Amino acid sequence: MYENDKESIKKAQGGSLDELEKLIDNNNGLIWSIVKRFQGRGYEKEDLYQIACMGFIKSIKRFDTNFEVKLSTYAVPYMIGEIKRYIRDDGPIKVSRSIKELGIKIRELQKEYYYKKGEEISIENIEKELKASREDIILAIEATKKPESIEGTTSSNSKNGKDINLIDRLSINKNEEEILTNKIVVNELIKSLDERDRKVILLRFFKEKTQSQVAEILGVTQVQVSRIERKILNRMKRKLCS
Repeated sequence: MYENDKESIKKAQGGSLDELEKLIDNNNGLIWSIVKRFQGRGYEKEDLYQIACMGFIKSIKRFDTNFEVKLSTYAVPYMIGEIKRYIRDDGPIKVSRSIKELGIKIRELQKEYYYKKGEEISIENIEKELKASREDIILAIEATKKPESIEGTTSSNSKNGKDINLIDRLSINKNEEEILTNKIVVNELIKSLDERDRKVILLRFFKEKTQSQVAEILGVTQVQVSRIERKILNRMKRKLCS
């Protein structure tokens, strides 16, 4: 991170609106790239942009300029999290009018077909009858289903025979934002390594090569690879702890 970026962040943290606006302008492309991930869900893109900006501002307030990571990278999970919370708290998923209309046609066709044939109509027959693509048909069927409440009970399959809530079936140990942030930080640390060290880490922990295989690729001994690996991991650990 450039020194003037650090100064801008510190000034923004201290309450400088000019520096805050400057940081938003400098990262405007990134903010819009996050907004585009959530387009097509029934929300105005300008509204999503404002929500993403709120997440970006939160990341500035919590950012430590001593981090071995860029502000833009650090801000990503904050912006995603802010938009997700907005969509979650705003109520059921928004569905476009065209998908709603297609969903109505599908339901009417399903009823008519079942009444005449006594069996469920296939996706292929729906395609032929409505002249719609398979993707749009599946999307319409799924999107127009009544949302399942996380507090609602599901069919009983517990040992004691009691109904259980959907929330009880979901893992509560995973924090998506924390996982994403950790991945981003590790990625930044790997990028900061020189070419040889980065190659060792990628071969060992991403391509799951043995130390002997890495030694053969690099033209060194297995003992040397072991030493190199230990030094790299210790250095990365110190940066994380700092």
